[in-house]
Amino acid sequence: MPFHWTLANRTLTRRELPLLMGILNVTPDSFSDGGQFHTEDAAVRQAEQLEQAGADILDIGGESTRPGAVPVSLEEELRRTIPVIRRLAGSVRIPISIDTTKSEVARQALDAGAEIVNDISGLTFDAEMAEVCRVHDAGICLMHIQGTPQTMQNAPAYHNVVQEVSDFLQTQVDRCLMLGIPAERMCVDPGIGFGKTAEHNLDLMRAVSSLQQQLQRPVLIGHSRKRFLSRILGRDVEERLGGTIGVAVALAEAGVDVLRIHDVQAVRDSLVAWNTVRQGRTS
Repeated sequence: MPFHWTLANRTLTRRELPLLMGILNVTPDSFSDGGQFHTEDAAVRQAEQLEQAGADILDIGGESTRPGAVPVSLEEELRRTIPVIRRLAGSVRIPISIDTTKSEVARQALDAGAEIVNDISGLTFDAEMAEVCRVHDAGICLMHIQGTPQTMQNAPAYHNVVQEVSDFLQTQVDRCLMLGIPAERMCVDPGIGFGKTAEHNLDLMRAVSSLQQQLQRPVLIGHSRKRFLSRILGRDVEERLGGTIGVAVALAEAGVDVLRIHDVQAVRDSLVAWNTVRQGRTS
């Protein structure tokens, strides 16, 4: 069923296939691609390649949120992200998302041309974040996390992971509504790998339809190359592409709205092939 995610200057719509959010980490220490794109020129080239490969959204992050990651200063995160966003805003056609928990990074990114704020804390780490998003008419991705990147994988525990994550996301949606942010600007993300065991992750991915029905918002899943795939496949991070694709197809069949992905072309090709077989037609 189509969804509409309204940004300041356009509306994103999911039709037959999930939208793909291409990941661009301009960091030296992200878990799978740290150091590959941390110079401005390398980041811009990768962003253009992601767009050409079929990304619908470009998600730029300047602070690693892998388990145990060391926080970076505001100044360093701004230095890594803002020049890249400024250059890309005039050249790429797809919307740019800033992956940050800091309101000042979000503010400067939106001023530089970003249209979405993707906050792993669901707007809870920085008290000013919601207001920045409201003033800029930004699209918002509200994510669930248990703990912080430094503590989240120490011993994640839930009585009912799907219900607790859904309750948190509903609370944050309601808070945004109370602050004057329209529902159509929000997308929700259950936070795969952010304070969850492999079993928790699987429970949440099986609950995509339930989350959509309960929250009445598009659901984004970020499973790409994540550690739980090693539990399934027994493979290192460099060998998780097949698992990433398999889960992407399963999530597409479940009706997920957005997939946050490193390997855009491989995942898009797989989804197009899956949908072609499913539909029984090639055009």
